[in-house]
Amino acid sequence: EDRKGGRSIADLEWQRTRFRTHIRAARACAKPLVIHTRSASNDTLAILREEGEDGAGNRAGGVFHCFTESMAVARAALDLGYYISFSGIVTFKNARELHEVATLVPDDRLLIETDSPYLAPVPYRGKTNEPAYVRQVAAQIAELRGLSLEAVAEASTNNFFTLFAKVPRGR
Repeated sequence: EDRKGGRSIADLEWQRTRFRTHIRAARACAKPLVIHTRSASNDTLAILREEGEDGAGNRAGGVFHCFTESMAVARAALDLGYYISFSGIVTFKNARELHEVATLVPDDRLLIETDSPYLAPVPYRGKTNEPAYVRQVAAQIAELRGLSLEAVAEASTNNFFTLFAKVPRGR
């Protein structure tokens, strides 16, 4: 999994150090981590484990947001107690492995998002994304899982409030 893109080994080590700092800060503040890993899942998972995120007790927990990784990465994230969040990418026809992952994630660990202004779902692909399009993400998840749109909306809403417990419900 090499995505150095012109960055040096020192640059990557800087990023790993900052990730460790972020994990420790989240734990100290009792806030969940929001992790976006792309083609660096081995590093991400190894650092989470090394930082104690696989153990009981005082762990930050959190979400792998805008998830695009493999089934194995999803299982590992779930085993660590993390949520998995799907963006508009799950509506793309060529995202077959992601479709499979979307059927694996338990109802109580599922989140949906738009990741605006990028990655607009079908039928808005290629356009500027916006929060209102989260409905298309939910509809795709519902179809893949054989559930109603309402069931996915309720589960993902409940999961949001569980993960981000200090966010007040309502308007």
